[in-house]
Amino acid sequence: MNHTTRILIVEDDMIIAANIGLQLSNLGYEVTGLESRGEEAVHHALENKPDIILMDIQLKGKMSGIDAAKAIKKFIDIPVIYLTANVDDASFTKAKETHPFAFIAKPFKKLDLERTIALVEEKIKEKNQEILSNETSFEYQEDRIFIRSQNKLIKVLLDEILYIEAERNYCNIFLSNLTYLIVSPLSKLCEKMDQKSFIRIHRSYVVNFSKLDAVADSHVEIQGKLIPVGKQFKEDLHRLLNKV
Repeated sequence: MNHTTRILIVEDDMIIAANIGLQLSNLGYEVTGLESRGEEAVHHALENKPDIILMDIQLKGKMSGIDAAKAIKKFIDIPVIYLTANVDDASFTKAKETHPFAFIAKPFKKLDLERTIALVEEKIKEKNQEILSNETSFEYQEDRIFIRSQNKLIKVLLDEILYIEAERNYCNIFLSNLTYLIVSPLSKLCEKMDQKSFIRIHRSYVVNFSKLDAVADSHVEIQGKLIPVGKQFKEDLHRLLNKV
């Protein structure tokens, strides 16, 4: 099944944002939202996890587009395309530090936008093909899973797992110093996991409760990794915390 690319538009001028959104919709893309402030862009990105973010560098409020991109990348690595107009060298250098996939200079033509997004999609597709070439299956037992990779079974104790991140129909399983990719939707994997030890805190994340180092209002921390907490999962998380 083909996946429709989902794009978040972060633009200071909402008229321009609406126009871009219309252009993208006409091209067959799904626009997840229009945001004009960096703070709202961060919140939207963590909640909805779009495939690409079109990010205006100059935004309303205290947070610039570059600041917003940095804040998002602390949690999720989403490809960013910067929309720029008369950016000075210092801002350009600062923007490059966030490793954007592309820059589009304002004012831009519809064809510029279309081609740039198409090139970024190709980069994403290449990354996904690399994932597919290394895909693995798994077998579940009470306190462990066996991950099938390169014609052998690798034992992973559930207690060694820090957290699990969904990537469409795949799951990345993170240990302290290793990461495994398995073919399974997160919901299916959740059905098998011990609900007392593992808790879903976001539609894209399940964490090992015993490995939590810190819990904040909008995220948790495990060994330096910041993981967002979705609104609909906060209650379950705090209920479990109150039992400790």
